[in-house]
Amino acid sequence: MNVKQSLLMALKSMKTSKMRSFLTMLGIVIGVASVIILISIMNGLSDQITSNLKNAGTDNITVNVFGRGGNRSFQYDDMERVVAENPTFFTSFSPNVNASVTVKNGTKSVSTSVRGTNEYYQDIQSVEVEAGRFLEFVDVERLQKVCVIGSYIAEELFDGSVYEDSTVKINGSTYAVVGVLKETAKSEEASADDIVYIPYSTATRLSGNSNIGNWVVKAADVSNIDAAITELRDKLYLVYGDSSSYRVSSMSQLIETLNEITSSISMVLVGIAGISLVVGGIGIMNIMLVSVTERTREIGIRKALGARRRAILSQFIIEAATTSAAGGIIGIILGIVLALVAGSLLDMAVKPSINAVLIAFGVSVAIGMVFGYFPAGKAAKLHPIDALRYE
Repeated sequence: MNVKQSLLMALKSMKTSKMRSFLTMLGIVIGVASVIILISIMNGLSDQITSNLKNAGTDNITVNVFGRGGNRSFQYDDMERVVAENPTFFTSFSPNVNASVTVKNGTKSVSTSVRGTNEYYQDIQSVEVEAGRFLEFVDVERLQKVCVIGSYIAEELFDGSVYEDSTVKINGSTYAVVGVLKETAKSEEASADDIVYIPYSTATRLSGNSNIGNWVVKAADVSNIDAAITELRDKLYLVYGDSSSYRVSSMSQLIETLNEITSSISMVLVGIAGISLVVGGIGIMNIMLVSVTERTREIGIRKALGARRRAILSQFIIEAATTSAAGGIIGIILGIVLALVAGSLLDMAVKPSINAVLIAFGVSVAIGMVFGYFPAGKAAKLHPIDALRYE
């Protein structure tokens, strides 16, 4: 009996005992579907987070300065000098001076975050202005009380209609609204639209602290970003003499770390889902043992007619692999459908992985062959006379 005949016999056996075949492959179906769903969701989550981080700029370097007290400090002029002296590493920079404030317009008020930046921040962070303009050099140089507000602030304080002479009060001081940002997060509270930008020079006075603890620096070349980070660390070490006084990192490094974490989580989840495949394999082995017992006389007749041990072995292995492969195909279809449903419910772009599909299918077939080998071996070892006499 060749492979084709063994395959046809296996399909005929599955067709004859539909319910038993389905229950046999159920563990494989659940295991394969679980693997595809989990990997698809993790890939979708990873892509979503990576996309958000890339929007923040993979060529951006974040500098956090904690300081050591005393008269050691890293000021605006120091950062400006570092960037100007290293054009091969850096193109521009901006301080980030953050504070929580209350913004008012008449009787309306909202608690929000204010961020002090300079004129380069718009290009560094790809900030889009829908109306008016962003902060300019003259605003920073003259400590002008001007601001650019997010769409959430515009909706809450101006009902979405901001005019050229509109003003707001930030912690009691009047600021001219010179621009409104383009909506990026559905104008929701605590989102990227819930923000007010003011000149950093004004923000330091507002916060009551002249020391700048956070910077964002734009690297000249993403491929050379590690060297740029090293240069910044060296300059900061000259000032503080202690590497624990500052932290320098980049979005690209964060993305790499994130990918490593999600890959590890995916492997753990796949391992857990793989338990279902093992259980399914045990189910196939048990049913195949029953099948061998039921077909003992058939095996005896085949052996009496000259069938070799190898032919009997391959027949039952192919039958087990066919059952497992059928369960794998059903599991793949089910897994893809449920992954897309889960993506819709989670509002996430979930794309089933081709590699996950191929691996899951290959593992399901392999499990069928491995767990089917013991029953097949038992069938192949039967003595023809004993098999024929079996009742």
